[in-house]
Parts: sequence; C-alpha cells; structure tokens
Amino acid sequence: MINQLVSKIQKTGAPIVVGLDPMMKFVPERIQKKAFAEFGETLEGAAEAIWQYNKGIVDAVYDLIPAVKPQIAMYEQFGIPGLVAFAKTVAYCKEKGLVVIGDIKRGDIGSTSSAYATGHLGKVTVGSKSYYGFDEDFVTVNPYLGSDGVKPFMDVCKEEKKGIFVLVKTSNPSSGEFQDRILEDGKPLYEHVGKMVDTWGSELMGDSYSYVGAVVGATYPEMGKVLRDIMPKAYILVPGYGAQGGKGKDLVHFFNKDGLGAIVNSSRGIIAAYQSEAYKDTFGPENYADASRAAVLAMKEDIAQALA
Repeated sequence: MINQLVSKIQKTGAPIVVGLDPMMKFVPERIQKKAFAEFGETLEGAAEAIWQYNKGIVDAVYDLIPAVKPQIAMYEQFGIPGLVAFAKTVAYCKEKGLVVIGDIKRGDIGSTSSAYATGHLGKVTVGSKSYYGFDEDFVTVNPYLGSDGVKPFMDVCKEEKKGIFVLVKTSNPSSGEFQDRILEDGKPLYEHVGKMVDTWGSELMGDSYSYVGAVVGATYPEMGKVLRDIMPKAYILVPGYGAQGGKGKDLVHFFNKDGLGAIVNSSRGIIAAYQSEAYKDTFGPENYADASRAAVLAMKEDIAQALA
C-alpha cells in the first residue's frame, strides 16, 4: 500500500491528505434539515448528515488528492450510527480510488492490539468465513506501550500489505510535556521514538519507503528536519497545516531530496473552508464542496512553491 500511496502522490502532484473530521457545526443547514426530515433529530439523523457532507467533499476533491484521513472520534461521538457513517465514508473513498488513512491512534498490547489491527486493517474470522471490518489502508498508532503495542499492527500490515503511521512528534502545543523530555543520553524522547520507527520500518519495506511511517507535526519544522534524517525510509504524515498554523514554508524539511517522503494533512481548513474568511463570500454553505476544492488547489500551490 505504501507503493500505491507514493504512486498516487506522484500522479496527482499533491502530497496532500484531506482530514475528514466532520462536526455538526461544519455541516450546512440544508444537509442537516434533509437528514433530520428523514431520521429525526437523532443519532441516526446526525450520522446521515455527516455522511452526506463527507460525500459532497469527496466528490469535489477526489481527482486532486491521493488520500483522505477520517478521524474516528468525530464519528464515535454519534455512537453506532456514527461508526456506520465512518464505515460508509471509508468504503466510498476507496471506491473513488483514494488511499484511506484511519486516524484511530490506537495503542494497547497483546490480544487487544491485535484486535484493533484486525478490525481496522485486517480480516476477522467468523465460522468458516473471513470479513474485513473497517478496512482502512493505513492507521495511526500510539507507541507509548512500546513494541508490544506496535508489533501486532505490523503483523497484520505484513499479511495485508497495509501500513501504519506511528505518533512521533505531534502538532499540539502541549506535546512537549512528554515528547520533548530529555533522556539519559541527552536526546529527547521523540528522537528515540523516531529511531524505533526506523528499526520497525526496516522489517516492512516497500519499493522505496517503509510500511511503517511517522506522524510529525508541521508546527515543529526544526524537529521535523532532525527526524527526517533519523527516519529516511519512513513516510511522514504531517498534521498541523492550515488551521493549526502550519504553512508551506514550514514543510521543506519533512521531504526527502526526491520530493517525496511526506504527506501533509489539512482537516477543517479544507472541509470547513466555506466558513473561512478566504472563501465564505465567494462560496457560502450552498457551495461548501466547491470551497473545499478551492482550498485543496490553494494548498497544493502553497506546498509546490515551498518545495520549488
């Protein structure tokens, strides 16, 4: 799957992943009203609204980008109907030829970790048959519990030719409370995690890059430069662009000299673009998906100029 992701990035010329992180405040009123008319003001109604909202965005941008990243918490808040909307979103994106990165940030050990990996990346056995659960192509993994938490995902990835992105240096302001802690050898914790990602990745290589990638926030470009050197074969998923403050100029060090090696995420900066100052007068809620397309094109140009 890492080979497919790299190929799609090269084909589109857009190292961009759109974060499908829907909140009801982003969903235009007309979509909400239609969903509530059919299902009422219920969890089912909310799930239908976010599914239709997602579908509109995907239809508008799928030809421009290689991948999407649905954040499962935004769906879980609506209970079982929300998870149904998550599954429908994953399936629809794959129908459109997009690589799907499930942002699930799971981190546990033993059989629990194996169950997470099976549910999101692999197949579960039911009697004499096997079924995929959510069937994403990649998922995000929290490495805090060590190799015991990561290896079960790697086992499934090896079998299914899928991948993971391990949290190394996250984009949030308080990430340094733990991730920047200096250890006995004088190196911060995130560098040690980066070295583990490089080690794990050496066991699961694609043609040029590993099935084991890393999450490193755009808000920390200098740390990204260090981690790029530590993890030369890891694809880096870069959150924090746009709404969190990251710009194209912050991204240069996340890429390798071949122009590959990183894929940049923008979530509300794209999916809620119609509400932003830059687009609300031009598009508005009736044309929310067109605003998302315009935001993708602007992001693509910003990154291209930075990498030129």
